[in-house]
This record gives sequence, structure tokens and C-alpha cells, in this order.
Amino acid sequence: MSKKVILVGVSGSDKNFEYSMVELYNLAEANHYEVIDTVKQNMERVHKATYVGKGKVEELKQIAEMLGANALVMNDELTASQIRNLEEAVGLEIIDRTALILAIFAERAKTREAQLQVEIARLKYELPRLAGGDDKLDQQSGASGMANRGSGEKKIESDRRIIKNQIRHLTKELEEIVQERETRRRKRKKNEIPIVSLVGYTNAGKSTTMNGLVERFSKSAHKQVFEKDMLFATLETSIREIILPDKKQFLLTDTVGFVSKLPTHLVKAFRSTLEEVKEADLLLHVVDYSDENYQAMIETTEKTLEAVGVKDVPVLFIYNKADKVAGAEYPVLRDGGLIYSAKDVASLAMLTEEIKKQIFEDYKELTFLIPFDRGDIISYLNEHARVIMQDYTEQGTELRAEVSPVDAERFHAFQMK
Repeated sequence: MSKKVILVGVSGSDKNFEYSMVELYNLAEANHYEVIDTVKQNMERVHKATYVGKGKVEELKQIAEMLGANALVMNDELTASQIRNLEEAVGLEIIDRTALILAIFAERAKTREAQLQVEIARLKYELPRLAGGDDKLDQQSGASGMANRGSGEKKIESDRRIIKNQIRHLTKELEEIVQERETRRRKRKKNEIPIVSLVGYTNAGKSTTMNGLVERFSKSAHKQVFEKDMLFATLETSIREIILPDKKQFLLTDTVGFVSKLPTHLVKAFRSTLEEVKEADLLLHVVDYSDENYQAMIETTEKTLEAVGVKDVPVLFIYNKADKVAGAEYPVLRDGGLIYSAKDVASLAMLTEEIKKQIFEDYKELTFLIPFDRGDIISYLNEHARVIMQDYTEQGTELRAEVSPVDAERFHAFQMK
């Protein structure tokens, strides 16, 4: 049976407060909770001891009793004392926004890397909250005064040591996986294949966009990534090779989506995964055009990318789900980006053209004269470049092709003046 919860939020100075509460509702549903009520309080800042004001605490207790709630879900990350004080006051389990997101990530993590990242973030979240959770030690020992406080401190310190050791052990395992991926990344860089990374809010349509391009242009069309209309469907980085009809190719990556108030520990834990984005030649910032709060989503994504050190990478804004917007024209270039639908063939074609303009602008049409004994070069160019003309002369094979800067340099000796 699903847990019955009441959502609780304090507006503070958050200009996107109302949307953050809608998001909290979606997060609760994603964690299989049944939301039975929502309580908001308009205060300049959260209450230091109980998050909401004292009067609101009493109101929450009454509403919870009346509706038969099992827990309260708070719209911010709470301190250990806030959680403890609220639990004592209302007699219910208190789940803050960070714990809620961590639980969803834990369920969605499929690869060992993602599981390690989530577990490290969860342990770092729990570490400062141990003191609050161990107040029951007084009742367990049956003693009082200094002797009892000492035993409590020893138990807490023991638990802290255990958690810190777990974090060290898991971090070491994660670093080994990250090192392997770094080696693969260096090999890709050496091959000089451009990298295009999909970034954006969770459930904006990154995976659907990737699958649309993979189906059209990849030899591994069967290797489509998991996509579903839900929050955090994708936590792992997926990489697919896209080969266009004119032989140009690039690597397309898809990684974890963002959400407002994404826990700091989680952002830090996923930093290694997001390294792929830092190395990209182009970011495709996928935006849910059908959501009226899409500007807030853009801001959140940009702040999160900045937090993990992604900067100076060209960005193409692509506004997805235009098919869900009444009267919207698509595909069309407008508002500093592409308005499209990831499920529309014409949209994917226009998106492909925009990607090409961004990452292949330094390709050149050159004419080469290849000696007859260098058939390997002709084979290479026919496989990796758009060959415009090929003719046989007495001196060798004359070939005109559109080539990358790397190939232009590689075959410079055969270039015709």
C-alpha cells in the first residue's frame, strides 16, 4: 500500500516557489507516494527549529490526524534538528526534498557507477544527521548525567566512523570506474570525432531525441536508450555513434536530467558522469516547450551545469514537445533555438542540419591526386568523407571530397593546388 503524504512548503524568497511545489508533487508520485494534501506557508525564511512556524506545526498535526497521513514531505532540505523537532511535534515520519530525490535515484540507478554515485550521496546526506537520530540512546542505557552522554557520544562516533569508511570504500571503487571511462574518453578525443551532448531538465525529452536520431542515423539503431514519461528515467550516460548520409559522424551523449534544488551531494557525486558534457563540442539544451515554467527549467539547468564546471561550450537550445502546445508551429527556428517535436521526422531532420552547421563548419572541399599504389587512401576517403568527384588520370586518381580539418592535414601531401 502506498504511503499517504502531505506536501509542505515555505515560500521564502523563491520566485519559482509555486512551480517547485508542483515539482515536489511529481517527485512524490515518482516515489510511489499518494499525495492527500498540500500545505504552504508564506514566510520570508524558514523557521530555524521547525521549518514552518509553530502555528502551522499544530495545523499540520490536525490535518494529518484527520486525513490519516503517514508522513510529511517537505519542499527543502532540512537539518537534523528540524526533522527531529517536527517528528516529535506531529508524531509522523518527516521526509525532506533531498531524501525524496535520493530515494528516486536509488530506485532508478541500474549501472554500478550510478548505484555508487547515489549511495555515496546518500551516506553524505546521512552523516550530519546521525546526532539527531540517536537521541534515543538516553532511554536505552537507563542511566543519566555525564556517564550516559559519554556512551551516546561513543555510539554516534562509531556510526560516523562506519559511514566514513563506507564512503571511502565506495569512492575508491567509483574512482576506478571513472578512470576506465576517462581512458575511453581520451581514445575518442584522439579519433577527433565531435561530441554532441544532450542536457536539460528531467523529462524534457533528451532520451526521446536521442532515440529519434539513433533510429535514423546509427548502425546500432537497436541500441536505443530507455525512455519513459517520468522523472529521472535516465541516470546513466549513454553514448551512440551517429553517421550521417554524407559520411560525417559524431558521438551523441545523453545523461542525467536536472531538477530544481538538486541536492549538493548528488550533484557532486554525479560530477564524474557529467565530465562527458564538459568535453562536448556542442550542447543540445533540451527544453520542455509545453511546460509554462520552461524558463525556470532553463535557469536550473544552467546553474547546475555551472556548478559542475561546464563552461565555454557552444549551446543550441532545442524546445521539445511543440506537438503538445496548441497552435504551435514546428519545426521552426525561433526564440534563439529550434522549436520541434522529438517524435516528428521533419523536426529531427531540421535538428540534424542545425547540428551540422555547428560542428562541421570547419570542413573543407579539397581536391586530391592519389597515386595508384595508395588505394588505402581512396578507400578511407570513400568511407569517411563526402566524395564529390572521382576520376582516373594518367598521374593517379583525382578525387574531390569534403573533409575534416584532421583529414585535410593528414592528406596534405596529396592535395592539388
